[in-house]
Order: sequence, then structure tokens, then C-alpha cells
Amino acid sequence: MSAKSRKKKVGLALSSGAARGWAHIGVLGVLEKEDIPIDMIAGTSAGALIGALYAGGKDADQLKKLTMAIDRKTVASLTDPTLPKTGFFEGKKIKDWMRSIIDKVEFRDLRMPFACVATDIQTGEEVVIKQGSVVEGVRASSSAPVIFSIVKWQGRYLVDGGLVNPVPVSVLKDMGADFIIAVNVVPSVSDRVNGGNKEPIEDFKEPNIFSIILRAICIAGYQAVQTSLNGADVVIKPQVAHIGFVDMHRARECIKQGELAAAASIREIKRQLGT
Repeated sequence: MSAKSRKKKVGLALSSGAARGWAHIGVLGVLEKEDIPIDMIAGTSAGALIGALYAGGKDADQLKKLTMAIDRKTVASLTDPTLPKTGFFEGKKIKDWMRSIIDKVEFRDLRMPFACVATDIQTGEEVVIKQGSVVEGVRASSSAPVIFSIVKWQGRYLVDGGLVNPVPVSVLKDMGADFIIAVNVVPSVSDRVNGGNKEPIEDFKEPNIFSIILRAICIAGYQAVQTSLNGADVVIKPQVAHIGFVDMHRARECIKQGELAAAASIREIKRQLGT
């Protein structure tokens, strides 16, 4: 990197997207390989998890190993059904798993500035979390409403940030980023959850209740995506619409798509950075 380009503070915005968020890892791997500097990260939901791990010191290869080890059995072991009060699942097992890989650090302990986005379910406001427990922040940011119990944070009740700011470009602006790379894995409304090939509606399989909820979040989130992307210098969009929301066991495919999309954007990133 030239001295001129390094004057720019580079921010990376990682979108929500459930299982599709594994594609962020592929993007990070290509940025590492191409020596693209990342000075700060903001993430929403799945993007918050990947962003927290990366900001905490895990590189792309470590993240690949971690996520590729996840299979259907692993996913099943993280569910903890509860009598529905604010969600079908308590979320304690997910939180414990997050704690085991994030290492209980606080935001101030991370190797670079990081923030995650949640939604105040009472007011509908965006809540940017960048202090306190990283695990608590990520858990709140990724708390899909109705599926997982809501998270109480500083007197507010929080759910998934994908409802209000699925690609947190604006957060990076507020953090002082001069150049922003946004990674968007939220599919358009016209993309089919089951395939991404826009198959005829009669071929669309009847979804279960969890898919319905996640699909509704996706539809609402996609409307917000267009606004969220305002201010991004480069947008990377991995082709992962064929990956189901809960297909956590398909990390390898997602990561590959992230690598392909990032590789296609490298020339433009370097051009704008002046390298």
C-alpha cells in the first residue's frame, strides 16, 4: 500500500443474512491475500459474529476451520426450546457457543474498532453497540425476533439489527472510515430462499415456521438494504441466494462464493485506494 492510500481509514461493513453470512469469511480471505488493509469493522447479525471474531484476532483461515466443522448435529445441539414468551428458543446455548469462540472479551480488548447493530423492539430504533461484552452485543445483533428470546441491554429490549440496518455502512461513517467496503449477502425479494434461480412460484416448497420468520426478516431487511448501502465505496455481493437461512452446515459453499465475489472486486478496490 502506498503512503497516500494508507491515509484513508478503511472500514468493512458485513451484512446480516443468517447462514449466508459465512460468505463474509471468503471475502476476508481475499482481502488478506491482496493486502487490503481493514482498519475497522461494523456488522449486523451474522456479520456481527464474523466481524467480532475477525476484530478479535482470528484470521480468515481460522474462521474457515471453525465454520467448516459445523454440521447439522452441531446446529441441533445449539437449540434450546423454551415455552414461548419472547422467543421459541432461549438462546443460552447459542450464547455459550459464542462465548467459547469469542473468549469473553469486551469491545475495548479487540485489535481494531468494531461495532454491531441491533434493533430496539419497543421503539424500532437502531442501536449501535460498541462497548461492554462482545458476546452480549453479538447475541443481541443476531437475535431473530420470535425465534430467539429478546436481549435486555442497558434497559432496552433488543432483537436482530437486520430489521433496521442490515449493511451498517452508516455506522462506519460515524466511526471515522474514509473508504468503505460493504459485503451484502441479503438476497433480493425476487430471489428464492431455496434456490436463487427464481423458479416458478408453484415450485416453491412450503416453508416451516422458522423459515417464514427468517424470510419475513429478509424481506423487511432487503427494503432497508438499499438505504444501508448509501455511502459505500465498493459493494461486494456474493451469490448465496441458493443457501437456505438455516443451512449453517454449508459454510464451504458460502465461503467459496465470498471468495469469488471479492476477487471480482479487488481491481476496483485497489483503483479507488490508489494502489
